[in-house]
Amino acid sequence: METLILIMFGVLIAIGGVILRRRFAEFYGQSIEDYEDGFPTFDIQQHLNGKMVCEGVIFGPMGRVTSTFVADFDINWDGDRGVMDELFRYNDGSTQKRQWIITMGKDGHFITEAEDVPGGGRGVQAGPAVQMRYAIRLPEESGGHVLKTVDWMYLTPDEVIVNRSQFRKFGFKVAELVATIRPVEAA
Repeated sequence: METLILIMFGVLIAIGGVILRRRFAEFYGQSIEDYEDGFPTFDIQQHLNGKMVCEGVIFGPMGRVTSTFVADFDINWDGDRGVMDELFRYNDGSTQKRQWIITMGKDGHFITEAEDVPGGGRGVQAGPAVQMRYAIRLPEESGGHVLKTVDWMYLTPDEVIVNRSQFRKFGFKVAELVATIRPVEAA
């Protein structure tokens, strides 16, 4: 009986450690407040504007690269409303189109809409960082699953944007994306 209690206590400590690490020390432990005083200042209406190129990799659940891509972005703003057209070209020859509608709110907050983003998304910008949270529906040929997404973008001093996103299903990370985004003329 004593051994069983010790084993259960050990399991509880291990689970607690995993939860604490995930909450405070990993990707999900970041907070937009961590970046409030950072430089340079990321203004999505300025830095996500015009024709841009995005190049990146997608990692699967085991941490290995499962796909690479290049995407063309065309982003136009009319006041506080932006339209971002994306065309992705993947290493397997497939393509994907998406259009985001971005509506700016107060204090750096914004909302997003896209056809494959049920319920839309919410974001906030502070200092050199932007964070977005949304659910995304995968294409049917990829299973049609809906994944919870946390998307971070960081502005570098040369005004290249580094994008890191994690995708989760039932709380488990199933994919991660790392990409750069920059104006076409700088490509």
